Amino acid sequence: MELTIYLAGEIHSDWRAKLKEQAESLPYKLQFTGPMENHSRSDDIGEEILGEQPNAIFKDDAASAFNNLRTQVLLQKSDLVIALFGEQYKQWNTAMDASAALTMNKPLILIRPEKLHHALKELSRKATVTVETPDQALKAVSYIFETE
Repeated sequence: MELTIYLAGEIHSDWRAKLKEQAESLPYKLQFTGPMENHSRSDDIGEEILGEQPNAIFKDDAASAFNNLRTQVLLQKSDLVIALFGEQYKQWNTAMDASAALTMNKPLILIRPEKLHHALKELSRKATVTVETPDQALKAVSYIFETE
């Protein structure tokens, strides 16, 4: 069995790379997808496809359309979603992706540090499971494959 896992969360740190590296040592196959991690490409994709926009608001709107298309397709194709809420960055996209996963009835592993417990309590209760670290999330995924 192979699982496709959508990694939702901020794109400014290397949490995805660390999780993927850790997953390589596991004895089963995991495929990872997620948002565009190249911030400039994510911001510029609307103009790359549609051409120059008249101002920053239109540029953001154009980019958002293509980023939302990417997210919707990849979320729908995923078997599981891991959404990381870190302490350093604003997490609006993470909340949106986690909510979309729930709407699509995708199993959701929510990663949130104890510090964010109160702020994320409702979303945490809707998630399939809530953990505090990416390592714990990967252990939850591993449990899916255990037979004894």
